[in-house]
Amino acid sequence: MSLVADAPFRIADAPTPAELVAKYFRALGDPTRLRLVTELEGGEASVGELVQKLALPQPQVSKHLACLRWCGFVVSRREHRTVYYRVADDRVSEVLALVRALLADNVEHVAACQTVDGEGC
Repeated sequence: MSLVADAPFRIADAPTPAELVAKYFRALGDPTRLRLVTELEGGEASVGELVQKLALPQPQVSKHLACLRWCGFVVSRREHRTVYYRVADDRVSEVLALVRALLADNVEHVAACQTVDGEGC
């Protein structure tokens, strides 16, 4: 069996709707990507501004932004040598607002859940 076939989170060639939704949420499940989207909810920002706000290396920020752009969470535009990003669709912020509201009612349980962290499986 190849290493690619053994890769984590590999989905089938014809993914089910549940697999696609899970993959969509995994894109936001990375803390760095979630921090980037949260920053961009406040408005457009350049890669340099995001690097400064998140205190992360530029290549790491760019890698995560590329993932977010590919999956449709953010869009970019170039102005001379600077690339600016913004949330692609207001519904992304609506989903995050709903998640935050749901989390407020369950924060202790989510914080204590070991299964999500992979410790209980």
